[in-house]
Amino acid sequence: MSILEKMKVSSDSLSLSEKLIGSLQVTLFGILVVFVALGILYVCINIMNKVLNPVANKGNKKPLTPAAPVVAAEPQPVDEEIADDSELVAVITAAIAATLETSAHNIVVRNITRLPDCTPAWGRLGRMENINRW
Repeated sequence: MSILEKMKVSSDSLSLSEKLIGSLQVTLFGILVVFVALGILYVCINIMNKVLNPVANKGNKKPLTPAAPVVAAEPQPVDEEIADDSELVAVITAAIAATLETSAHNIVVRNITRLPDCTPAWGRLGRMENINRW
């Protein structure tokens, strides 16, 4: 009778070394099962990647040839609209004053710079869901 079969019935009659060996066997078997499952997942994902994203025209690649130089056209003057941002400054000043719990007279907004939105799509969607929930 193996140690695992003895542990199945009762572990009270086993010595400490038999309990340690049995628990080590169970641990190693669990690790083996996990890594086999991970290997199967890896293979399945690679197969799905090759089936769903085939490389188009794999053998028809042409070597890159230098293109003829392109003459740049004369840049057209752009009419930039200078917007009156006094309302925007007032709103931002009021928001800062409310956050700092102070009067808007104590705050001077000197510069407003818009930062690029680097939030991933799932983050923006989560914000929109939280805002639109109410």
